[in-house]
Amino acid sequence: MRIITVSREFGSGGRELGKRIADILGYDYYDSEIISAVAQKSGFDEAYVETTLDNHGWQDFPVTFGGTMHSSAYMQASKIDLLVRQKKVIEEIAALGKNCVIIGRNADAILKDFHPFSLFVCADTEAKIRRCRARAREDETLTDRELRRKMKEIDKARARTRDFLTGSEWGKCGSYHLTVNTAEWDMKALAAAVAAFAERWFESRE
Repeated sequence: MRIITVSREFGSGGRELGKRIADILGYDYYDSEIISAVAQKSGFDEAYVETTLDNHGWQDFPVTFGGTMHSSAYMQASKIDLLVRQKKVIEEIAALGKNCVIIGRNADAILKDFHPFSLFVCADTEAKIRRCRARAREDETLTDRELRRKMKEIDKARARTRDFLTGSEWGKCGSYHLTVNTAEWDMKALAAAVAAFAERWFESRE
């Protein structure tokens, strides 16, 4: 079994790169499917689960479940519970024994005993802004300054969650097998190059 995990800076194109790699190699691909599985197991709707996990469980916001508003203490407990359930879902994916690409969710640390090939995707700020603009909804109103702040907040939240779950440092080059900067790459060509690199890495371990 071969597992590729993709950690990424917000706006760097890590999700697209991971999907292209999965398509090239014929691997299963897991991203929003993890959210769906966690929602099913927890009883919360997918929108709440996605908001909680994508904010990495640390931002306070109201939530309604079964028509009842819960206390802040219960809300915090539910956030931690979702992180635990997400971890279990990722472990269940690995237990299937199939080649796959998993996007984010600290899967590289969670599945360390499965020896995944871990990829970290980054880009310079201006390149990330351009990517965000190219994929923004028509009603998007964020200024460049607001977008920079959003990128920093999301990446900071990812770092806090990784530290909480694993005690390791998010984005540190020594924590990953390969770090790639997407800024000046054609994504299709980059995916082919990374897929070939990953295949060579797996072969070297067999």
